[in-house]
Amino acid sequence: MKDYSLDNRKYVIGGVATLIVVIYIIRLFTLQITSDDYKKSADSNAFLKKIEYPSRGVISDRNGKLLVYNQPAYDIMVVMNEAKDHLDTLEFCAALNIDRKEFDQRMATIKDRNKNPGYSRFTQQMFMSQLSDKDFSVFQERMFRFPGFYVQRRSIRQYQYPVAAHVLGDIAEVSKGDIENDDYYQPGDYIGKLGVERSYEKQLRGVKGMQILLRDAHGRVQGRYQNGKFDRRPVAGKNLTLSIDLELQRLGERLMEGKIGSIVAIEPKTGEVLCMVSSPSYDPRMMVGRQRSASHKLLSQNGLKPLLNRSIMGQYPPGSTFKTTQGLTFMTEGIIHPTQTAYPCGHGFNFKGLHVGCHGHASPLPLVPALSTSCNGYFCWGLYYMIGNKKYGGSRNAMNRWRDYMVSMGFGYRLGIDLPGEKRGMIPNGDYYSEHIRGGWNGLTVISISIGQGEVNATPLQIANLGATIANRGWFITPHVVKHVQGEKLDSTFIEHHRTLASRESYDYVVAGMRASATGGTCHELSRLPFAACGKTGTAQNKGHDHSVFMGFAPMDDPKIAVAVYVENGGWGATYGVPLGSLIMEQYINGKLSEASQKRATEFQNRHISYGSTSR
Repeated sequence: MKDYSLDNRKYVIGGVATLIVVIYIIRLFTLQITSDDYKKSADSNAFLKKIEYPSRGVISDRNGKLLVYNQPAYDIMVVMNEAKDHLDTLEFCAALNIDRKEFDQRMATIKDRNKNPGYSRFTQQMFMSQLSDKDFSVFQERMFRFPGFYVQRRSIRQYQYPVAAHVLGDIAEVSKGDIENDDYYQPGDYIGKLGVERSYEKQLRGVKGMQILLRDAHGRVQGRYQNGKFDRRPVAGKNLTLSIDLELQRLGERLMEGKIGSIVAIEPKTGEVLCMVSSPSYDPRMMVGRQRSASHKLLSQNGLKPLLNRSIMGQYPPGSTFKTTQGLTFMTEGIIHPTQTAYPCGHGFNFKGLHVGCHGHASPLPLVPALSTSCNGYFCWGLYYMIGNKKYGGSRNAMNRWRDYMVSMGFGYRLGIDLPGEKRGMIPNGDYYSEHIRGGWNGLTVISISIGQGEVNATPLQIANLGATIANRGWFITPHVVKHVQGEKLDSTFIEHHRTLASRESYDYVVAGMRASATGGTCHELSRLPFAACGKTGTAQNKGHDHSVFMGFAPMDDPKIAVAVYVENGGWGATYGVPLGSLIMEQYINGKLSEASQKRATEFQNRHISYGSTSR
């Protein structure tokens, strides 16, 4: 009789044997083909791949004055697979002037894949960054006692002057997100965090190099592999030339001491930003090296927000500087005629119980003196008649047409400056009011936008760009702070002309109004200048003391500079805005201030505004 149990056992044993063979084959395939652990291990025993970091591009002002450069620094790197268990930790800590707790924390951070997603025990990992020459010398003398630890020569940024922090920005160690977004970076690398260091990071950083060093069986470096045949030399980053004028920037920051606000100056013909002052500011040298973290924390806790670049992030009511946009719009749309004197101003706009106040002046006025005296009534009537004009087919359509003019002049959207963090401001349209005002709305409901109040908000950069646009009689180039990148052409964005919807004729009248303001109106202080300057004041209403605003350009017929000044709680536009703006114009056009103007600058430098402890 046949024993079926023996036959079944034979199949079972054969199946088990086959399964074992298959498992071994899969494992061998995994080790030899799929996994590179052994390859890495073999390579790490034979080779040391040493990254060579490129020199970061230097930054100069428009006149070639060096602003940002590099100085040598040293990083301590570790290959965890080589670091021995019998490392004399106490001696190691003494060499770096750290304690055992800090040592353990740094080693744990290196191994934490959440904090260090590029971790590998076979490659160099950052243990400590940016040692000074002195600290490096102490460690180097004992380094032979610490197997697995190496020195990586790097560089750190240095700032020649304590100015332009918001424009220049700074660099810091890469985050997890930076590493995930760009495979150029690995843990311990540095990246631009703010300013042009951020927006021109790819140009400034250069290209990494690599040395492949050969090691013996004891891990000692024997020299370059195949005499450096496979080494890659680093490629230095590209140098930047900024459009910023250092002396103008220094004057602007000096004038804004003890005040909150901004000064922005633009060259109208090119869109180049000549100075960008945000106050309060800070010394960019605070953000260098290992002190950056503590300095950043200190600045971020300051209630006056010195880290905020108010020039592009501050969103303010533009006040009466905005009346220029209204004159341009109403005249082009045929709502007003430049010689028309039909709009009364009895100390303000008065209609159907609504009163918008104004200072005393002759009335009624045509466009040019309405601008020079900053008549509220004139521009309120203009908006009222535009919103109610039947040719638009309703208030919403009229409002949208008004909005189109404002957008064409650079308001309501980001201008696109080559700095991170720019805000768009606020320009309402018909849909906005239909959504937010119950029971309907009309020209009276929104009348305050005609004088730069209400829902209208703008950045100081946008106000300065308005000045440049008027100086050009109807066009502007996107403002930018980088004039030239080494070996590259300027981005086409910063060459293209943007033309507004307003007519050339309307610009001629607005320019005449701004010139009249300088010769006998609210900007009369401009008349002291030895060239024909044009300006418009603004006094922007605020919950506390009003903001002082100025927008202008010079010379009138060959404009070289457009300026916006915004001083929070500074009162009338003529109190701070006009004097500071005139000094900026004089410095740039004449190359220096007169003796009288130097005294005037010192006076305003020492004139501080009390803001209390309120966060802003």
